[in-house]
Amino acid sequence: MLALLLDRLAGEVSRGHPLIVYGDIATWVEGRARARFATPAQGGGVAWVILVVLPALLLMQFLSWLPGWLALLTDIAVLYFCVGMRSLEEHARAIQQPLLAGDLGVARSKLARIVSRDTTHLDEQSVAAGAVESVLENGSDAVIAPLFWFVVAGAPGALAYRLANTLDAMWGYRDEAYLHFGRSAALMDDVLNWMPARLCAFFYALAGHYHRARDCWSTQGSLWDSPNAGPVMAAGAGALGIRLGGPAVYGGILRERPVLGEGAPAQARDIEAALQLLRRAVGVGLLFVFAGGILL
Repeated sequence: MLALLLDRLAGEVSRGHPLIVYGDIATWVEGRARARFATPAQGGGVAWVILVVLPALLLMQFLSWLPGWLALLTDIAVLYFCVGMRSLEEHARAIQQPLLAGDLGVARSKLARIVSRDTTHLDEQSVAAGAVESVLENGSDAVIAPLFWFVVAGAPGALAYRLANTLDAMWGYRDEAYLHFGRSAALMDDVLNWMPARLCAFFYALAGHYHRARDCWSTQGSLWDSPNAGPVMAAGAGALGIRLGGPAVYGGILRERPVLGEGAPAQARDIEAALQLLRRAVGVGLLFVFAGGILL
């Protein structure tokens, strides 16, 4: 609760964020791993262990040396840096506001900052849908998953998840450069997100229209190319009563994506509705944590 409150009040660190520094370190380790190992897959696997497992173990050891009150403060600080709820809200509203004002060009440029698809020729509905999809998917990656791993394994668990998720964002591509080197990062991100994603989909259902979310999750979730984003976005779209997915351009190539959810296409107002759904879902998750703590 304190970490979430700190995120609400302070948001992301504007300069010198630890993940920015970490990205520079990861790039340096990548270069050394590519040079020292016979195959990219071996280098990528070893680099992942160095950059994810080692920091988590070092944090675990460090916490064991601290007195209880200082360890608690460290837990709060680590979790604060691992969650990104306010940042997600700020990015989403930066898209919604120009959409509502009729400035489609600015809305497209703001969306391009948080998605990998081509936004140049998107219409208003497509921009709104892209923003809602980002809120729902990143609600799992940037909020629910770090909280889940914090509950499971404390600050080292949350840190390991956030570092693994960062490496997937850097290396988890299916292009020539990272198809083999980034295989471990992509696989481990899928593994670490499997349970949090399904919990997030469940929380979305409880926080919105439950039966519609459940039905969309069960019938559409497995159709998406990502095993974790599919259930999350299908449940979220169903909970909101809107339609997401459909064709999108990535790297100049048109991809036919399945339709998720049911109802009318997403509109600008649905971006705020998605943020409200995420906040309610986090609240539902915290209630489960508190209930579990009381029962245990």
